Amino acid sequence: MSLQNKYRSVLDMGEKFNTKNGYIEEADGRLRVGGIVETQRQKDLMWDEIKRIGGENPRDIEADIKVSNHAYYAKHTVQKGDSLSKMAKEYYGDAMAYKKIYAANTDQLDDPNKIFPGQELTIPFPDGRKPDA
Repeated sequence: MSLQNKYRSVLDMGEKFNTKNGYIEEADGRLRVGGIVETQRQKDLMWDEIKRIGGENPRDIEADIKVSNHAYYAKHTVQKGDSLSKMAKEYYGDAMAYKKIYAANTDQLDDPNKIFPGQELTIPFPDGRKPDA
């Protein structure tokens, strides 16, 4: 199995995220990939997938993933059935962190219990998490 096949889900994510200046090179038993994604969340998801496939410290892949937007962690387009607490659980692992999402979106939201499909909400960085350079 080629390394590109092994890490196909990571490469597919890169395409889904519209990675800019992307590259893929396989040589000497290593896969070298890189490019620029928009948000830190996208980068984190790609690294989570790399680690899921290759382990905590994979030796057969080198990934140089940069982030172009350092103003927020992610954007979330509200879908039917979403709530701020559901989003907080997804992005932060803590449903009670919904207040952080609400505070970042008071320009659109008057009540944390009233969100509507189609709204694009800003997801701020998790506490203690800074954007990668």
